[in-house]
Amino acid sequence: MITGDAAYIKKLNRGLILSQIIEYNKISRADLSKVTGLNKATVSVQVSDLLEENLLIEEQLEHNNLGRRPILLSLNRKAGYALGIDLDKNQIIFTLSDMLGFPTHIEIVQLQTRNYDDILEILIEYIIDIKKKCQGSTFGLIGVTVGIHGLVSKDEKILFFPHLQWRNKNIKESLEKKADVTVFIENNANLTAFAEKVFKHNKSNNVISISMHSGIGLGMIMNGEIHQGFHGYAGEIGHMIVVPDGKTCACGNQGCWEIYASEATFFKQLGENLNRSNADYYDIQSWLKSGDKDVSEQMEQLIKYIAIGLNNIINMYNPEIIVLNSELLRLNPDAIRQIESRLNSNISQYGRLLISELGKQACVMGACAFSIKKFLQIPELNLQININKTRLK
Repeated sequence: MITGDAAYIKKLNRGLILSQIIEYNKISRADLSKVTGLNKATVSVQVSDLLEENLLIEEQLEHNNLGRRPILLSLNRKAGYALGIDLDKNQIIFTLSDMLGFPTHIEIVQLQTRNYDDILEILIEYIIDIKKKCQGSTFGLIGVTVGIHGLVSKDEKILFFPHLQWRNKNIKESLEKKADVTVFIENNANLTAFAEKVFKHNKSNNVISISMHSGIGLGMIMNGEIHQGFHGYAGEIGHMIVVPDGKTCACGNQGCWEIYASEATFFKQLGENLNRSNADYYDIQSWLKSGDKDVSEQMEQLIKYIAIGLNNIINMYNPEIIVLNSELLRLNPDAIRQIESRLNSNISQYGRLLISELGKQACVMGACAFSIKKFLQIPELNLQININKTRLK
């Protein structure tokens, strides 16, 4: 049983009410009392405060029956905006969303430098500019969450960003000081897993998401929360060694999983082995459909190494849901069957293996949702948007 002073209990009740309003989208005060278990007086007082803050809006439902028309409550999606940033080795994706996680503005900046100070200035410039776009709303820019493709400590410092070779960078402090906005720094794979939980797998408390683009990162949702490990570095599964004395990785080891099973490696091999540089996803799709022998064999090799890593992960975590975030696998309608045919251990047990529907925008979607959850101070966040309308090409 949770106990505490009146202010603490009021805060808990507020968070519970907000989370249920978001989950149901539109709900009456009476139904809100039923689903939360709070008495009607408590619900009425909290709702009154939230309406006064402009966090909620009321809508009278049209109906043909006699009696009073019910009034439905919903979150004011235009009360403020969240900014999600995916900072990768070659580009930065900025996605601004409303309070329900729907993207309202997207910008992609190609990076011509790896210098920390130069990239910091780019981030500051864009955050300040986007912040100005939000000034007409009640709360403005409610928070910025940056996804980092590297090690992020629990105090939100970048320990190591392999592809940019950054070490021990306190980017959070610099951004908050220069842009005057609340900033959260999180590992990109953790944010991708959070997006899967928030937008797709609301009822699952044990979700593993594997991002397979520029490298390989693993995000874990355990008991409904992001699992960070003791220092915050859990999930660097791309640097699990799958080939002893194999190819050298940017982390300093040899034979890391991401050197054999990431999309970046696949495209690099296309250029080196098949002389097909500058290929894109559409090219791969076309070659696979036409039965191109070389590309098909390379895809088989990719799936072989994906399965090797998955066998290890399944044995370690016994997950309920495993989501593979890979555009390449989406191009292969038989990918899941091919991978599962290699997961033959009688010991390994898992629930479901899926390919992500969120694609490359999962990190920024998770980043926006992360800022929303932090701002609203709610225990659970369940959002629903049309995935097809938000996919990044």
